[in-house]
Amino acid sequence: MKEKFAVGIDVGGTTTKFGIVNKSGEILEQARIPSNEHEYVGDFIDHLHSMLSPMIDNVGGIKNMVGIGMGAPNANFYSGTIEHAPNLRWKGIIPVARLMKEKFGIVTSITNDSNAAAMGEMMYGACKGNKHFITITLGTGVGSGIIIDGKIVLGHDGFAGELGHTIIRPGGRLHKTTGLRGSLEAYASATGVRDTAIELLTKYPEQPSLLRDYSINELTSETVYNCAMQGDTVANEIFEFTGQILGESLANFIMFSSPSAIVLFGGLTKAGNLLLNPTRRHMEANLLPIFKDKVKLIFSQLKESDAAILGASALVWE
Repeated sequence: MKEKFAVGIDVGGTTTKFGIVNKSGEILEQARIPSNEHEYVGDFIDHLHSMLSPMIDNVGGIKNMVGIGMGAPNANFYSGTIEHAPNLRWKGIIPVARLMKEKFGIVTSITNDSNAAAMGEMMYGACKGNKHFITITLGTGVGSGIIIDGKIVLGHDGFAGELGHTIIRPGGRLHKTTGLRGSLEAYASATGVRDTAIELLTKYPEQPSLLRDYSINELTSETVYNCAMQGDTVANEIFEFTGQILGESLANFIMFSSPSAIVLFGGLTKAGNLLLNPTRRHMEANLLPIFKDKVKLIFSQLKESDAAILGASALVWE
């Protein structure tokens, strides 16, 4: 039998990354295009086709492809649609899977980017072979994918698993995009870390901090990390608070699905133990005895630049 390949496509708010993947998780070729360059989704798909066709030909043509997997914001696995994505140019309900199949001539599956990340961890990453785990993506927002009994949790309508929007501090910090107050994403994202920094610097104006050397526009989660590594008290307090919020949330998630592992992924994980240690401590402190010391809390082993393509491709392997 000839080796088979899959196409993995990650549609981000700014950039769409795509590549050819074998079943071992090797990306043979990859490229990227702007996500919002085209007003019409058909033009976007034409652009994708022009870029991917030579890659597909290089591995023997369409007959050697098992399918196309796509991860995208607000994507519905059941219907194959992207629905009302706030950060994409095409509005409404877009039948992307059908349009892709018509253009390429092979089956296309699509799900939201966080679910795709979980599938990638199960097939290629830290949870290879694991049938019970949760992925939490800590970036500009907080994404999640829940695997139970080896299957991604989708719910009745395809939108299950929005753990980043669960309320962990009722009536708390405003999440500007959704209008919710006190959601996990408002605190445990890179944006949330920045907001916590601004709040603490404002609340304690007399407390010295390296963070005061930066303007509001210069404050980022990376700035906070750099200051924390230099021993700055306020910066370390920010990571302690972020870990508390995240750990309490993970305890709730554990008591919901009893995973054997939680995989943390995304830019915020570059903080390493500054984030991991308080998160683990507060997670364990808020668990019932039957759940304590059972769940591994680990960082993803997938290369960040490849993970989205790998996760998307995992959707179409049997």
